Amino acid sequence: MNSSYASYAYALLRIVVGLLFAMHGSQKLLGFPGDGASMPLASLMGVAGIIELVGGLLIMLGLFTRVAAFIASGTMAVAYFMAHFPKHPLPIINEGELAVVYCFVFLFIAAYGSGIWSLDSLRTNRTAA
Repeated sequence: MNSSYASYAYALLRIVVGLLFAMHGSQKLLGFPGDGASMPLASLMGVAGIIELVGGLLIMLGLFTRVAAFIASGTMAVAYFMAHFPKHPLPIINEGELAVVYCFVFLFIAAYGSGIWSLDSLRTNRTAA
């Protein structure tokens, strides 16, 4: 792969993963997409839904990306150790692969930053000018 496409591939990764994560949150909070059932806001799943929806949208838009991705990464680590690890330590057995993948992808995004096609890059360019 030509390295000149790496920034575009990263932007697509950030956008798609952010959107998918936001959909997990909208499913918990709004019941959409899904069966319409939602979680109470004042519950652990409700708080997770808020983090997923807001964090996913921020990551997708590339706004406050490092902070949003870091919080999302921590949320997925907590989710893994609370919901999956007690069943079995291996993600392939305890069905925690998605939580682990999200955790490490968000950790990478937190370290790398927003990249191109992001509101953070517009904010940075505006303050530099």
